[in-house]
Amino acid sequence: MLLRLIKLFDAGYIEGVRRLSMLVIAAWNHEYEQCKLLTNVSYPEINRQHQQCLILICYIYLMAIYEMDDIRGFVIDNMSDEENMLKKLTSRERRFIKFASTEYDGQLYMTPQDFLDSVVEQEPRPRLKRRVLSGQDLQVIKDNTPPLKKGSKMLFRTLRDRGIVSYTEYLFLLSVLTKPISGFRIAFNMFDTDGNHRVEKDEFLVDDYIDDEEGLQRKHRIDTTLQIHLFGKKGNQGLNYDGFHKFMDNLQTEVLELEFNEFSKGNVAITENDFAKILLRYTYLNTEEYDAYLERLMDRIKVEHGITFEEFRDFCRFLNNLEDFAIAMRMYTLADRAISQSEFSRAVKICTGFKLSKHLIDTVFAIFDDNGDGMLSYREFIAIMKDRVHRGFKSSAKSEGWDAFRHCVKHEMKHSVEQ
Repeated sequence: MLLRLIKLFDAGYIEGVRRLSMLVIAAWNHEYEQCKLLTNVSYPEINRQHQQCLILICYIYLMAIYEMDDIRGFVIDNMSDEENMLKKLTSRERRFIKFASTEYDGQLYMTPQDFLDSVVEQEPRPRLKRRVLSGQDLQVIKDNTPPLKKGSKMLFRTLRDRGIVSYTEYLFLLSVLTKPISGFRIAFNMFDTDGNHRVEKDEFLVDDYIDDEEGLQRKHRIDTTLQIHLFGKKGNQGLNYDGFHKFMDNLQTEVLELEFNEFSKGNVAITENDFAKILLRYTYLNTEEYDAYLERLMDRIKVEHGITFEEFRDFCRFLNNLEDFAIAMRMYTLADRAISQSEFSRAVKICTGFKLSKHLIDTVFAIFDDNGDGMLSYREFIAIMKDRVHRGFKSSAKSEGWDAFRHCVKHEMKHSVEQ
């Protein structure tokens, strides 16, 4: 019956699925009530397999109802106006709105802590409503923002909620996290529109803004924390490449430290298993695939040595050079063959200029070497690591909301039928 419903659903016979699943649920309910009368038991025990099948059929019925409503253009009753508005936005816009905890003059802003939360947490901190800033609050923010020469890899963690980040700056900061060191100079030159080797405030993040209902892209009338930090409280300090490089490097290190410390719990190293969890946390593997990677690692790592922050940082910097690595691999392995540890190490050195430790490479191969032959399918590795680099934003496989629910149910139905 499950297999028949799946085929009907995939073929687009949604009304037939709805009717058939409804009949099955009604028939089962009638049989259950009869069983209660015959056995004189209030809650007769149900076979586990039958129970799973019934739950899946109930899901199928809901899927059919929602699918029919979607086709007709109806909106699910319990969806708020804000949720409907969010559906029209990009994933980055939705995430910014979700984590932005402050507002000024109808425009939304993140705090430095909001930004950190948005790149390492699934959900924002609990709050009753957004904080509406006053002119006095903005002055306090300006007074508390340190100049660039006092910047550090603790800047965002030190400022916490004493700062504001606009949506455009949020996009810039996200791009900083994925930039290889070689890309720092390119980014600087893009901002340096007059070619004088200095970026002025009016050159930084210049764009055309529109008045929009979401409060994301309006022209800024106030100085943000980033503007004050990079160009001074009066906005008249030019930004040279050394200062720009220092800021980008500090931000990358700060976010990596935040991720590392989440698992290290104050220790100097994280376990190999925790390292794998960090690498896989932004990917869209199903549960079985995710568990398979971790189980494979545990089976192959007999003695845990741990991964230090330096090793973790080096590997993440290598991931920021993933495009160069992919090109090198395509040119080197024209037949798309798997690569050995020595080939992997050499390619990383060529692309980044630094060498990964042997233990780190051993750990990577223990995670991603599918059959244990000491060779790595670089295509599969790159595909998975791209989601890690972009923290899930660039995955075409990601489904959200109803699409994610439908994908999950169909996966569970097929898995149940296979069993």
